[in-house]
Amino acid sequence: MENKFSRKTKELKPSATLLINKKVSEMKAKGEKILNLSVGEPDFDTPAFIKGAAIKAINEGFTKYTDSSGIKELREEISKKLFKDNNLLYYPEQIIVSNGAKHSLFNIFLAICDEGDEVIIPQPYWVSYPEMVKIAGGKPVFCRFNNEYKIDIEHLKSLINEKTKAIILNSPSNPSGIVYEKDELKTIGEIILRNNIFCISDEVYEYYIYDGKKHVSIASLNEELKNLAIVVNGVSKTFSMTGWRIGYLAAPLSLAKVIGNIQSQTTSNPSSISQKAALSALSFNLKDISPIIREFEVRRNLLIKNLNEFVQFIKPQGAFYLMLKIGNLNSLQLCEKLLDEEKIAAVAGDDFGIENFVRISFAVKTEILEQAIAGINRLAKKYG
Repeated sequence: MENKFSRKTKELKPSATLLINKKVSEMKAKGEKILNLSVGEPDFDTPAFIKGAAIKAINEGFTKYTDSSGIKELREEISKKLFKDNNLLYYPEQIIVSNGAKHSLFNIFLAICDEGDEVIIPQPYWVSYPEMVKIAGGKPVFCRFNNEYKIDIEHLKSLINEKTKAIILNSPSNPSGIVYEKDELKTIGEIILRNNIFCISDEVYEYYIYDGKKHVSIASLNEELKNLAIVVNGVSKTFSMTGWRIGYLAAPLSLAKVIGNIQSQTTSNPSSISQKAALSALSFNLKDISPIIREFEVRRNLLIKNLNEFVQFIKPQGAFYLMLKIGNLNSLQLCEKLLDEEKIAAVAGDDFGIENFVRISFAVKTEILEQAIAGINRLAKKYG
């Protein structure tokens, strides 16, 4: 039977985070208590006003097909959000609402990649980027990081050739939590313009940012860059709506039309009810979520101040992940020892393109985080 499957499916790796979650669920089903730091979603509930909007939509019968690219009023609200928060002018016709930001990214790769086209993915990277590029027929090309775990500019320059179609930029980053400053974005932008390649800017963690830093979208630097940029965002992380599956992209009009055609022939519209919920979410005031952001910074600070001297880590400036390593353990060994000896679930760094590290999430309650810190420190003393 397997010889009848497509080549793409044979090369496809399963999601590392979903695999570890499956193992955690199996262990919990056997009665084991697991500190699950592998999950990439906020631990707070979707706000009541958003759930209320969804219930209202159901009660009013808003349960049919919509425009395949998303209802107009939601695309209008996204347009306002991009202008207000990111200094970006996109019209509703340039915006596609999809079944999560992951779906938006996949649509982009389908739209721009021909067989063998190369997409540059800076390490460390989100686990799904390379696999989505491969499914779309493209070739992922990995760019090394410098001593700040950001793009090695000289290596980036050396990778670009006639087959290069795009570069992915993720700031704040999953998994490292690094945030690109405006001057750094300008340097990257100059390379993008010089080589006339797309920049796929994944900005889904934009509000989770610490130490007084500000999120800057590379598309906002100048009009020339905006014409090569594709901005990806969503409501999943900001409003704890991961299960609602609403993401969006903003792109040059010609590309947005192509992506709209792809979506119309594949998934069609995202959930009508979830779109109404997202419309309500985007009407928020930043002060509504500020306490949540402050809480995540408190948790981040708890981690970095209490991990012992045997733990090496990348200090996150944004998102809600921390990459750490212990002694000479490789990623898989560290993951296994954390789970088997301390009942802590993490994700191996190899899947993110960074050896010997694991990723943990601090999107968990403080008491869970404190228990995890104690377990990590015990393991570090043993193997560090």
